[in-house]
Amino acid sequence: MPKRIFRKYLPTPERIRQTKSLSFLGEVLSDPNLWHINRRSLAGAAFIGIFSGLLPIPLQMGLAALLAVRFHCNLPLSVMLVWISNPVTYVPIFYFTYRIGAWLLGMPPHSGEGITVAWFVEQLIPLWVGSLLCAFLFGGLAYLAVKVSWRLAVIRSWNLRAHRRVRAERREARQEAKENAKEEAKREADEARDDSKPPQ
Repeated sequence: MPKRIFRKYLPTPERIRQTKSLSFLGEVLSDPNLWHINRRSLAGAAFIGIFSGLLPIPLQMGLAALLAVRFHCNLPLSVMLVWISNPVTYVPIFYFTYRIGAWLLGMPPHSGEGITVAWFVEQLIPLWVGSLLCAFLFGGLAYLAVKVSWRLAVIRSWNLRAHRRVRAERREARQEAKENAKEEAKREADEARDDSKPPQ
């Protein structure tokens, strides 16, 4: 089942509660709805985690935790997926989202000459447009991926269970046929022995 896979890799509630950046949530972390592992909770958490991770803001984990609390999604997965953007991936991710935003707004790429504060503020617009678009797009894809993979895992589980049931029924039918054959052979042997006895 998908639950076993997610339980294996998600951080435990105790580990999340010990995270200093989430200490502002306090007693909210005791809400059992934040730890449920089901298709709806995990799909929502995948969207929240990817969405928060693709926004060019500090404290992405805090935003993901707040959204998980608000929409009753799985908190560990929401917080964990934020780390798709980390110190190693910041530059490629946000350069990509900046280029998407600049392309959408029809802004030419900057050559690097004449960089001023005004220019920098102006570049925040395509960065935010691209980041929001990518956050919604890739968050939606993550949501669908969890829903579809969960559904496929459940169907596979049903098929395996049905296959096991059919095999068990066949095994029982073979065993029953063997027992019936033994009883039939014993009955025939008894009849043959009775027929061979001389009449008295």
